[in-house]
Amino acid sequence: MTRPLAARVSGRAGTLLSLHLLLAVFSLSGIMSKLAARHAFMSPGFLLWYAGMVGVLAVYAVGWQQVIKRLPLTVAYANRAVTVIWGIVWGASLFGETISWQKVVGALVVLVGVVLYSTAGGGERP
Repeated sequence: MTRPLAARVSGRAGTLLSLHLLLAVFSLSGIMSKLAARHAFMSPGFLLWYAGMVGVLAVYAVGWQQVIKRLPLTVAYANRAVTVIWGIVWGASLFGETISWQKVVGALVVLVGVVLYSTAGGGERP
């Protein structure tokens, strides 16, 4: 017996939201690696940030396995492109990097592509 369409859409939306929260967490690994690079190799600061990065990647790995059980792999993998947007956000907010209009246009292109692909309906599970 199949679930009603509203339940399938609601379930998929929740899974996509979970995926995007997971991708935000995944993008933190890049921040931690940048912060680790500011310290001397094998110093306490380096080891702390590096351990944090490994921890974030472990959480991401477990979460990713849960997401791909609920979404087609092609949809889940296409959504990983939003980490580019998170990189821009983290770079500007944490490291004072500038956001140029080219970055904004690029981020919008990525976002539109992800939305179009994710809502296309191709490869949906019954």
